[in-house]
Amino acid sequence: MRRIVLGLEYAGDAFCGWQSQAHGRTVQDVLERALAQIAGEPVRTHCAGRTDTGVHASAQVAHFDTRAVRPASAWVRGVNALLPPAVVVRWSTEVGDDFHARFLACERQYRYILHNAPTRPAMLAGRVGWYHPALDVERMAAAAQCLVGTHDFSSFRAAGCQAKTPVRVMHEARVVRQGEYLLFDFRANGFLHHMIRNLVGALVYVGKGRYPVAWMRELLEARDRARAAPTFSPDGLYLCGVAYPPRWSLPGDGRIIALPQLPLV
Repeated sequence: MRRIVLGLEYAGDAFCGWQSQAHGRTVQDVLERALAQIAGEPVRTHCAGRTDTGVHASAQVAHFDTRAVRPASAWVRGVNALLPPAVVVRWSTEVGDDFHARFLACERQYRYILHNAPTRPAMLAGRVGWYHPALDVERMAAAAQCLVGTHDFSSFRAAGCQAKTPVRVMHEARVVRQGEYLLFDFRANGFLHHMIRNLVGALVYVGKGRYPVAWMRELLEARDRARAAPTFSPDGLYLCGVAYPPRWSLPGDGRIIALPQLPLV
């Protein structure tokens, strides 16, 4: 058996999330069907982060095992020829059987792109979030700094989250403005279900002046989901980087991969 790792990019609004479902309209379903045709046998994939319906990825990582002997190009060009337009394999490499895309990931990075303008976006519909009242990015950036460090993120955890612990280490949390767009960047050792969308919702409440900057720290200490803001839409959320220990020598040497520039003009 050989273990193959893939780097993936996909537009989440075309799928019902990553994880396989009976209707077959998920990223995992279409990817495994394409891989099976190239491998000549069924395959099962495992990803670094199981994105929800509508959530995008510019740097998803997945692995699978196969008995098939194929050149690396077959797992890229060959598979891409069988995939729908909204998902593509960016690279492939063979690794040892002790690699695991999910359990060995030491950092993950997400970006949320929010269109902050009086009217909703049309050309980027489904690819960015939208909030029409003006937001104070300086207040939001200050509130985001309260999240850096090791915290219990229970106040930002979905009710159905299956993680064994709500404690995560947030390495980076920042908010910046680019014209009519706000970019929320989060980098941590892991994330809880809906955690980023719940964080964005809370930061928007701070940005519109509903709560002070210190409210973010109060929410962390409260560990109570009912006290936080509603879950924000998935439209602007991107998995844009997964890091592994350097020994794996994956493309990019395990560094966080930046989200490609979107037309933010």
